Amino acid sequence: MDFLTTLQVLDSSLRQATPLLIACLAGLFSERAGIFDIGLEGKMLVAAFLSAAVAAITGSVWLGLLAGIGASLVFSAIHGLASITFRGNQLISGVALNFLAAGLTVVIAQSWFAQGGRTPQLSEGGRFEPIILPGALTSSSEIAGAGPLMQLYSELISGHGLPVYVALALVPLTWWVLFRTRFGLRLRAVGEAPEAVDTAGISVVGLRFAAVGIAGVLCGIAGAYLATGLQAGFTKDMTAGRGYIALAALIFAKWRPWYALGACLLFGFLQAVAIRFQNIDLGVIEVPVQVMDALPYILTVVILAGFVGRAIPPRAGGEPYVKER
Repeated sequence: MDFLTTLQVLDSSLRQATPLLIACLAGLFSERAGIFDIGLEGKMLVAAFLSAAVAAITGSVWLGLLAGIGASLVFSAIHGLASITFRGNQLISGVALNFLAAGLTVVIAQSWFAQGGRTPQLSEGGRFEPIILPGALTSSSEIAGAGPLMQLYSELISGHGLPVYVALALVPLTWWVLFRTRFGLRLRAVGEAPEAVDTAGISVVGLRFAAVGIAGVLCGIAGAYLATGLQAGFTKDMTAGRGYIALAALIFAKWRPWYALGACLLFGFLQAVAIRFQNIDLGVIEVPVQVMDALPYILTVVILAGFVGRAIPPRAGGEPYVKER
């Protein structure tokens, strides 16, 4: 590949990694507080649907974003009630939400729009438009004839939707909140030793609900970007396992924000390669498109098989807290 083609693949990798990264950070907040969230997939899916539906009806991507965040928060509240208030099994609650989202989105989409479980294609105003940074080139011919630095700036750094830049900014922000603030210290303590936090007079339930709420907001942004940024509308099961991939990236990253960025960029790169390079001819054999499409999921299985034993989750993760009397 020449330099420009490499930049184009990396540009696509960044866009593909954005929903994974935001969802991964959502899981990071939740699981650091001791609440395992298998329901990332369902929250992203319901947010993708409602954001696309509202954007299609109103023509406003911002109203769609708010609707997507609201839908994700509702699912987060259900998960919080089941896992924190009623002390139910967190994994079962998350899986149930995934099933609910998969069926509910298609049924409502068909009822509202009668397009086979889809929403109408979003037009200008209903999508996140690319942000052209100062001095960046926009014409393909101009970029092709520019120098390497200008190609890097115009092709890779400039021209993304707002959620891409937000996702990148969220990484240092998450690190700062978790490791440099009192709230972050308490949140991490709840995931490791909730009894110690409770003894100090701090509400374990309140902190865990706060973490689940933050995860809901982030999943809402991730799902909304899928339907109003990465694509131009909602389609059935459009998350395509991204919530599970985000969980795998979180385990691979050992519940750390900067490592999460690297893991999600790796998954995004494989997705970009699968999209751009179809039916690769290696001379001896031709790699079929199905194998390329499966690359991100194959990597997920490899990471889960090879790194689960080495990545130590928060000690109180998955366990409901029962206050001593």
